Amino acid sequence: MELFDNIDYLQYGSPVQISAFQTLKKHLIIDLLEPYAPLLTGTIPIGINIEGSDLDIICCYHDQANFADNIIKLFNEFEGFKLTIDTCFVVAGFKADDWQIEVFGEAKPTRMQYAYRHMLVEYQLLQIHGDDFRAEIIRLKQHGCKTEPAFAKALGLTGNPYQALLDLEV
Repeated sequence: MELFDNIDYLQYGSPVQISAFQTLKKHLIIDLLEPYAPLLTGTIPIGINIEGSDLDIICCYHDQANFADNIIKLFNEFEGFKLTIDTCFVVAGFKADDWQIEVFGEAKPTRMQYAYRHMLVEYQLLQIHGDDFRAEIIRLKQHGCKTEPAFAKALGLTGNPYQALLDLEV
């Protein structure tokens, strides 16, 4: 979906989205990740964030070791930098300004990754079901529900909430 192809839309959004945009631009985070087709995903882009929500950026790499090395070089000076390398993915976390940022990379195109696909389904559901539905999702999240389980609960979906949302992809 073109809306989420870059972060420019954030500068016209809520105060939280504007703050996220300013931090990402100020520190050139998306620009530095450009070789890895970065996409901002999660609750901030679709406006269902709660207190403590972070900025989730997904990336696609072709060489895991090279990606991990570059992430270290690019972001290790940031407060709280931490890197986790698994057989199938790399995750880095750090703080920039008032934002906790998580950079997730795997050897899969970003538009095919679950975080992006879930976000698109959630965005479409928010468009269909309106403000009361959005308020319910936020309420469930404020009471400890993770995002996908909150959507599943609000929609009455059964089974694995992550798969149930993917089953709604158009």
